[in-house]
Amino acid sequence: MRLMPAPAGSGIVFRRTDLDNFEISATGRNVAKVSYATSLMRQGVLISTTEHLLSALIGVGVDNVIVELDNLELPILDGSALPYVEAIREAGIKTQRRKRESIKVLRPVEVREGDKFIGLYPGSGYRIQYRIDFPAPIGRQETSIDLAAETYGTFIAAARTFGYKADEKKLRDMGLIRGASQENAIVLGPRGPENGPLRFSDEYVRHKVLDLIGDLALAGRRIEGLVVAERAGHAMHTALVAKLMKDRSAWELAHVPAAAAVEESPVLSSAALRHPALIGA
Repeated sequence: MRLMPAPAGSGIVFRRTDLDNFEISATGRNVAKVSYATSLMRQGVLISTTEHLLSALIGVGVDNVIVELDNLELPILDGSALPYVEAIREAGIKTQRRKRESIKVLRPVEVREGDKFIGLYPGSGYRIQYRIDFPAPIGRQETSIDLAAETYGTFIAAARTFGYKADEKKLRDMGLIRGASQENAIVLGPRGPENGPLRFSDEYVRHKVLDLIGDLALAGRRIEGLVVAERAGHAMHTALVAKLMKDRSAWELAHVPAAAAVEESPVLSSAALRHPALIGA
């Protein structure tokens, strides 16, 4: 897998080099299915496990990129977005001659499912409040982040995906988590992580924020507003994108502040191509 520069206004595009360079845009209309990961599909061609890379791209401020891969699944790497962030920074980011636009939320958009909830509200910057409530040993955790303050690389990127050891057989029997291991996920036993230590005391909720940022990237642009989530997940994240896109009165395209007013794309370099984060799983 490798990241290629793209013209201004292109957005994020996945290219299957094993299928005659077939392209799938990272937009909500191409969401195929969501369960333990988010997948995209167009004309029967699938791209799976997109959320960590999309999160990294939004987190470091990349607007336009072609993601080339020769199979249907993105590499899980260490279960976080940090290897992607490091590879992009090593390659470099090029400023492009086009004003950057954001999706400015004008009025509330909400999705509810029992005691689960996610909502988008007007506000400055890109702020997220997330609360989770999992069985022991996780329990309740919550966190807040303001992406406008450039905190992604420090506070979110390194948070890894996680799962319960007791669920492993069931999920593998369903054809899921086939590549999961203690090298790319926090494995939870009755007493806590079997492959600790944690990178953050609240790493679980930070990873949910990481996933959320990646899923909301499917709106096509960075969000300007407040996101509040309570026990949500990929399905609710992408449902919120779909509901937002359908209600054109709930948002408008707005130019971002002058300090970050131009689009950016990664620079293709030998460093980027050598980086282990850009090698297929």
